[in-house]
Amino acid sequence: MRFRCGSKLREAGVTAGPEAEEGRFAGAGVAPGLHFVATPIGAARDITLRALDILAGADVLAAEDTRTLRRLMEIHGVRLGDRPLVAYHDHNGEQARPRLIRALQEGKSVAYASEAGTPLVADPGFQLGRAAIEAGLPVHAAPGASAVLCALTVSGLPTDRFFFAGFPPPAEGARLRFLQEVGAVPATLVLYESPRRVGRLLAEMAVLYGPARPAVLCRELTKRFEEVVRGPLGALADAFAEREVKGEVVVLLGKPEAAEASAEEAETALRQALERLSVKDAAAEVAAKTGLNKRMLYQMALRLGEGEA
Repeated sequence: MRFRCGSKLREAGVTAGPEAEEGRFAGAGVAPGLHFVATPIGAARDITLRALDILAGADVLAAEDTRTLRRLMEIHGVRLGDRPLVAYHDHNGEQARPRLIRALQEGKSVAYASEAGTPLVADPGFQLGRAAIEAGLPVHAAPGASAVLCALTVSGLPTDRFFFAGFPPPAEGARLRFLQEVGAVPATLVLYESPRRVGRLLAEMAVLYGPARPAVLCRELTKRFEEVVRGPLGALADAFAEREVKGEVVVLLGKPEAAEASAEEAETALRQALERLSVKDAAAEVAAKTGLNKRMLYQMALRLGEGEA
């Protein structure tokens, strides 16, 4: 997962308790199959007892970052013993996956933990899970911490419908298309972003979606320097324009307001957009700003282009 924990576990202020000395979570055997285990996104105590049982009892452990998992197990008194701990991440998936699938085919239990949060959410575990399912092997989940749900909980934005869009592409063209596409989704929008690019992201969204759209920026959730900033998108863009941001970031946007734009307003917005964008991109941008139907705007943009040709 790109939402890093790593050495941040040490900053959580959690030390090993009596269970670490006694080896309380010794494990009593885990059912065969692949077990996806959610791990804390910051505070080391945000892990479930079931997750600790699985980590203690699985035949094979796999992790996006083995150092992070080792440290988490040490904090909670879970012994690795002589069990294999396999690194599984974006760069070695093709090599590591067959080994883990073989262990599953032999009837062993394999526990996989992302670096922080719930596996498969912005995490390389997806290919492993799919390979196990395609091979007819059992796949289980031990739910727990998730940056997406944590951010939604503290945001104050509607949670009855939300859309997790992951990380925007860094390349300019792909990024614009991505933001145009997700901006019109009628739901609370949740994105991850690098702290180095979050100022740029807020500025881009303020232009595309309008400065009044409700927005929330969550930084370092559950960690010592947790910060939640709420306000109109334009205000957040101004606040973070020159600010050096550190730590893990989640950005949330309220859903687009119901469209009230008139045909004349839509035409004016399209004409302005067509001065710098293609017909398709102009329609997508105006749809993201106004909430109007993108297909209708595309047809209108085509007519405007023909009329000016």
